[in-house]
Formats: sequence, structure tokens, C-alpha cells
Amino acid sequence: MGTAERLRAYFDVTGSGSDVRTETVAGITTFLAMSYIILVNPVILAEAITVEGYSTQEVQQMIAIATVLSAFVATAVMAVYANRPFALAPGMGLNAFFAFTVVLGLGIPWQTALAAVFVEGLLFIAITAVGARKYVIELFPEPVKFSVGAGIGIYLLFIGLQEMQLVVADESTLVALGNVAANPVATLGVLGLAVTFVLWARGIKGAIVIGIVGTTLLGWALTVGGVFSRGVVTPETFASPQYDITPLAGAFLDGLADVDPLTFALVVFTFFVVDFFDTAGTLIGVSQFGGFLDEDGDLPEIEKPLMADAIGTTVGAMLGTSTVTTYIESSTGVEEGGRTGLTALVVAGLFLVSLVAIPLIAAIPAYASYIALVVVGIIMLQGVLDVDWNDPAWAVSGGLTITVMPLTYSIANGLAAGIIAYPVIKAAIGELDDVRLGQWLLAAVLVGYFYVQTSGMLL
Repeated sequence: MGTAERLRAYFDVTGSGSDVRTETVAGITTFLAMSYIILVNPVILAEAITVEGYSTQEVQQMIAIATVLSAFVATAVMAVYANRPFALAPGMGLNAFFAFTVVLGLGIPWQTALAAVFVEGLLFIAITAVGARKYVIELFPEPVKFSVGAGIGIYLLFIGLQEMQLVVADESTLVALGNVAANPVATLGVLGLAVTFVLWARGIKGAIVIGIVGTTLLGWALTVGGVFSRGVVTPETFASPQYDITPLAGAFLDGLADVDPLTFALVVFTFFVVDFFDTAGTLIGVSQFGGFLDEDGDLPEIEKPLMADAIGTTVGAMLGTSTVTTYIESSTGVEEGGRTGLTALVVAGLFLVSLVAIPLIAAIPAYASYIALVVVGIIMLQGVLDVDWNDPAWAVSGGLTITVMPLTYSIANGLAAGIIAYPVIKAAIGELDDVRLGQWLLAAVLVGYFYVQTSGMLL
């Protein structure tokens, strides 16, 4: 039995309606869509992490390796243990909270912040092992489960358009249309997006990969041809890999000493809540898109991908990076046909390969990678068809879930808003018996989450 046959049998690729080639293309697509984290995470965390005797660039390379290794471990567990096409890496938003709020804002040592992430990971492992995490997710109201996909779609779309500079900041209206004609990044983004949409519409497999690579090659051709200088439509510099992460690995142990219990608990709580609902929202949204949910809107054996996420967070903290979470970019691979853990295994392998290919990964401009998010974001809007808009509880809960995500730049906030609204509206229309006690308790906890987040208790 050859390697392809073994992989097909282990992951039950044929039984899932897929094939090895499709799973491979899906894995490549997901990796290309999320590989930006290898470059972005070090830049964000290096704002807060300083190591005596090392330059900022050297610290960034340490973080880059920690990022890659944590993503590899978590995604490999997802592949082999959970057999799901979901990829994981240090999460955007959570890394900014780590750096700017916890370390720079609260003045907490970065080692202590890593300790908080480590404790969060252990808590996740514990509650996942006993099934508590699965129980909480199954308390999500149906309109939240069935609208989260569309909410993530708009969120992806918004992020992608910003990175392609098609949507820009505006003092009067907050956002506005970018100047496509005068901005070469926006121009190339539009061209790449148009080609990708055409390829996808014609059913060409690997359309998103072709769009990303083609746009990158065009940008570099214009640069080499002298039309633009380096740094305009291509990265200005390449990062060289730094394999010595000794100053970061294990630093969380130092952070466990001499901590203020209350502040530490609040930091752990916030990491916990945001990661909990970001992961839940991503799993449900991508699963809905891929047709993995059952008739009740639940993901069968969800505790397995949740465990992969928990292990990734714990390992990431040990290596020296912020919270690891399931990536919404996994939907790009699902769109390409990924249905099994083989897709995730390909992503994990590519992360490992990137240890020696970081300079090549750096050659891909952000606007090219984000083409994938725009394409998939639009495709995921079909999720709105699953919401019963004639039912007030569904309309309010689902509507808030969909809109609050992109408007607050947070999957967790969208989920929380929808979960809180559901029992309130159900009670208002006289259908109190339809609401479970656990849903009221979950809503109450999330009201507390919003209070902590907006009251400045962590600032």
C-alpha cells in the first residue's frame, strides 16, 4: 500500500467524498490564506517582548519560529486526532490584546502574560476532557449557530478589503472606498480578485491559489521591471529565520512567580472568554459552510477539534507565543473541497517547511494573500438563507450575530450579542419555555464579559 493509499484510508478521504489531490490543494489554499501570521505575529508581539542582549529583529525571528512550531503542533493534532480540515495558529486580535493591553497597557511582564495563556490552555484541556466545553457550545441558540457562518463571511470580507486597501479609514464616515486608480496595491488587488472570481465561477480547482500566486508574480514582475521600487507592491525586505528560541521557550515559568492574583485572574478570564467563543464561532461557521453540522446545528465529536485548540494554546505559551486558535481562513480550504484531516495535515506540513522558507513566504504581499478572504467571505454569505427571518427571536439574535462581528472586529462579540439577545426576545414574545436554563446562565456570563471589556477594568 502506497503513501497515498495509506492517507486515503486513515483519513477516510473517499468516504468523505473527497480525494487526495483535492485535500492537498485545500491544504495549500488554507496555508496561503493564513501564512501572513508568520510575519504579522512577530511584529505585534515584539512590541511587548524584549530580551536582553537581542535586537528587535532577532526577537521577531524567535517569535516567528515559535509561531510556526505552535501552528504545526496544533494543526497536526487537529489532523491526526480530530480528522477535521481546520488549521490553527496564534490568533489575530488575541496577540494584540497580549501585547498592547496586557503587557504595554497593564504593565504586566510578558513572561506573566505567557503564563496566563498557559493557564488558559490548561483550563481548556480540562473542561474539554470532561465535555463541559461541548455542553456550553450546544447551548448556543439555533439562530446563532446558523447565522455565524454569514457573520464570519462579512468579517473575512471586511478584513480582506482593508488589507487590499479597497476600504480605507475615513474621519467622517469611519470607512470609505480607497483610491483604486492611484493606489497600485489596490489596483493589483482588484485585478487579482477579478481573476480569482472568474476562475472560481468556472469551477476551476485551486482558483484561490492561482489568484494569490498570480497576483504575487505580477507584483514582482512590475517591481523587477522597474515600474515600482521595492516596498510598493512587494515586501521591502525579507526576514531571515532565527532558530534559537531558548529565551522564549519556558519563559512562562518565570511569569508564574510574583503575580497579582486579581489582575492575573482577569487576564486569564479575558483570554479564556475571547478564545472560547472565537474558536466556537470559527468551528461552527466553517462547519456550517462545509456541511459538517448535524440536523441540530451541532458539530459531531466537537470535543476533538476543541482539544486540538486547547493543546495548541498550551504548547504555544510554552514556546513563547500568544493564544493559538482555530483560523477562519480554514474556510478557504473547505471551499476548495477539503473535508478531512488530510487538509490540516498538509497545512501542518507546510508550516514545518516554512521554517526553511520564511524568506520565500515573505515574498507574498499581504494584498495577494487576502484575496482568499474576500472570495470566501462572499461565498459564506449564503448562510443567511438558513435563518428564519420571520421569527423575531431568530431575526434579532441572528442579525446581531452577523453584524456585530465585522462592526466590532470580533467573532466573540458577535456570538455574545446573539446569545444574549435570544432568551430576552423569546421571553418578550411569550416563548419562555423554549429557553433552557443554561442559555440564561450563558447570557448572564456574557453580559459580565461585555462589562469587563467595556468598563476599562483591564486598562
